Amino acid sequence: WQQSTTTYYFVRHAEKVDNSQNPDLSEIGLERANLWNKIFSEVSFDEIYSTDYKRTIQTATPTAADNKIQIKLYNPKTIAIDSFKKETLGKKVLIVGHSNTTPNFVNQIINQKIYADIEDTTFGNLYIVTINDGTITHQLLKLP
Repeated sequence: WQQSTTTYYFVRHAEKVDNSQNPDLSEIGLERANLWNKIFSEVSFDEIYSTDYKRTIQTATPTAADNKIQIKLYNPKTIAIDSFKKETLGKKVLIVGHSNTTPNFVNQIINQKIYADIEDTTFGNLYIVTINDGTITHQLLKLP
């Protein structure tokens, strides 16, 4: 048998133009989306997931375009964690979510309640979770 390593990269959407229901990214947000793409330039993603909002899709788009991958939509309220883990086994996966869904998604993947909701003004959190043969490691990196 071969052991497989699954790596998840979780980010919140970048800065948005306003607090309306489904806003676009602001200029600064678009710059951040491109910055994430630069940061991830050495990662060859197998899959990229986003919630069905303009701000999350626009955050994922530069990285998806460079990796030539279609963005898959997910609903953080209804996602089945066990199925998700099975579907993504052995893959490198980028997941773009929200301040109140991303930390919870990470907690569900690692099976521990460690990460709290992200502050409204924070857009640079990068959660990296690695599952190697059942062993889970996780870290939070903070970009300005």
